[in-house]
Amino acid sequence: MRYRMPLGQFHHTISSVVGLRPSACEVLLPALTLDETAYCHNRDFFLEYARAAGVRIAPHAKTPMSAEIAADLIEAGAWAATVANLQQAEAMLSHGISRILIANGLGGLRNAPRLAALQNEFPECEIVCIADSVAAVAVLSAAAATAESSIPVLVEVGAGRSGARTFESAHLVAAAILRDPMLVLRGVATYEGSVEGLTEMARIEGIDALLALVSRFFLHLRRITPADTLIISAGGSLYFDRVIEALRPVVEKDANSFLLLRSGAIFFYDHGIYRRGLSAMDQRGGLLVGKDRVSAEHSFRPALKLWAEILSIPEPGLAICGFGMRDVSFDQGMPVPLAVFREGLRNPEHDPSLMSVFKLNDQHAYLRFDASSSLSIGDVIAFGISHPCTCFDRWRQFYVLSDDERISGVCQTLFS
Repeated sequence: MRYRMPLGQFHHTISSVVGLRPSACEVLLPALTLDETAYCHNRDFFLEYARAAGVRIAPHAKTPMSAEIAADLIEAGAWAATVANLQQAEAMLSHGISRILIANGLGGLRNAPRLAALQNEFPECEIVCIADSVAAVAVLSAAAATAESSIPVLVEVGAGRSGARTFESAHLVAAAILRDPMLVLRGVATYEGSVEGLTEMARIEGIDALLALVSRFFLHLRRITPADTLIISAGGSLYFDRVIEALRPVVEKDANSFLLLRSGAIFFYDHGIYRRGLSAMDQRGGLLVGKDRVSAEHSFRPALKLWAEILSIPEPGLAICGFGMRDVSFDQGMPVPLAVFREGLRNPEHDPSLMSVFKLNDQHAYLRFDASSSLSIGDVIAFGISHPCTCFDRWRQFYVLSDDERISGVCQTLFS
């Protein structure tokens, strides 16, 4: 099911590259590309899954920092776009995104006039903020007073990173919000992905304990704000199954509330950390879609590729490719060779499973391969990536590819 016209109808199009093939080196390499069909599949599947589960989504825009992607997801049914800081908030608001959630604290009082300026510049937009301390509430209070407009606020409860650690400290935050007539208490937020554990089982236990605290605190908020619409917000792209399992029963009993996921990288998936993470999700039972359990790993498709040429084969079994740490993510695993192209045609005699990237310099990748292979300088290799969040931010634009791996358009990124 497609919710709207193809993404290529909405991104900036540069006529000089449309129709060209990265596989044939018809554009400058290295280049980052988004497979439009894979992205649209992930978008449609995840939004339909969320609808069936009775939850809403505010995808984290910091993954691609693309206004085109954010607008596409909102038109497809997302409730809002999530951002990480005021710079990202300004970028999204200035490109027409009308409801955003700033999923981190703002810092000290010097940031109050900056938030107030955004409130004044975009008075028709909704900017939802979070606070995990009375001091953080004071910043939002100062911003609301300066802007003379109310600010909706979620109390952040957390573990491992930011967030109030106890029920009592979270209550103090909520009480501070309620004392300020310019602040509106909208609910509770958390991020389960920062929970640590020596084993995966220990991490799951920690996540479940955090979500139990969130549930308890939400019920407390309902008691002290009986008439208001409340939000529970959580969910990255690795443990959203646990989030839904733990928190959906709470909101199902409360007709004036909803569960809001903030998953962002899931729309792009990858060949590394998210493939491993969704494989682990399958070991926990997979995804419940209607009455059926389906594989999480096989429900999504990797959408990003990094294209690069072989620059040098200085010794048997070693190729130096034209990309490096400036071009691709490596914090959660090295790029994965997917296919070799020569003169734009896929070369089936080269088995990518026998190749591996084992080292990166700033602009060089060290590729180990079977020394008997006939790889040549100028061959183009398509690589899968691990961790979209730290891959997109290396690019000011990325190409969108049609099914025949030709460029259908270009998306701009808005990283500061």
